[in-house]
Amino acid sequence: MYNNIKLIKMKTFKKITGLLILILFLSPLAQLMAQGPPPPPGGSGTGDEPIGGNAPIGSGLIILTALGIVYGGKKLYDLRKEAIEE
Repeated sequence: MYNNIKLIKMKTFKKITGLLILILFLSPLAQLMAQGPPPPPGGSGTGDEPIGGNAPIGSGLIILTALGIVYGGKKLYDLRKEAIEE
């Protein structure tokens, strides 16, 4: 029985080691295939343009905050419901 457990551990160790070696050799390929950034908008190339190109973030921020509050309220409701049932 001990030999079976040792054999299983050895097989999983070999699989994990092989996977790690594969990842080690394939991960640099992602860097080699990466492209450079696109040219700046407007074509001036001075870098004066703000990041995001003056995109408004106000409405999205309000929506995300509201969703966070709703999610937190639901979690509190569930916790109180569990406490009452116990």
